[in-house]
Amino acid sequence: MTTILQINSSLHGDDAQSSRLASDFVAAMAGSRERQCSTSPTRSRLIVRDLSSTPVPHLTAERLTALSTAAAERTLDQQRIVSESDELIDELKRADVIVIGLPMYNFGVPSTLKAYFDHVARAGVTFRYTAEGPVGLLTGKKAYVFATRGGRYAGTAADLQTAYVRQFLGFVGIRDVEFVYAEGLALGADQRSAAVADAVARIGQLAA
Repeated sequence: MTTILQINSSLHGDDAQSSRLASDFVAAMAGSRERQCSTSPTRSRLIVRDLSSTPVPHLTAERLTALSTAAAERTLDQQRIVSESDELIDELKRADVIVIGLPMYNFGVPSTLKAYFDHVARAGVTFRYTAEGPVGLLTGKKAYVFATRGGRYAGTAADLQTAYVRQFLGFVGIRDVEFVYAEGLALGADQRSAAVADAVARIGQLAA
């Protein structure tokens, strides 16, 4: 059984184009796996983490201290904070495939996704320090990122998202990352329709 973790980061939740593309891909991939194993269907298990309906708190000095305090020395409040981080990390550890719906806000990632990243980057848990530098511990996973933008940024210096998300995922050990872009969504109905159609076609290719 393949476990898929879908992370929606748009403020608009399921109604967002990035979330819809992510959901379309999850459905297509699950359907493809069942068709390929028609004699003995291999079903997928889906975990959905919607950062709009259940946002991860932004990092504070209190939270940073809790996450860096040794387990035996934590207060009850610190244990509660760490347990929230543990839940997010457990989802990542269980996942074979990570699917991220990623809108662009003011050239960057949604602050809710940054908060999520801040709570899953934990030394000794999702990465470790070595004499040669940090080593990610969440290995053997594949990530798909569905990036939606009002303008066109892919391949330009203004695309600050792609390098950041790829860098972060690689830092925790997820190096097999595929980006699918739907750009120019605010440049008119024709451009929007064409961009979404291209992304949907790419979903079909990847799911197969």
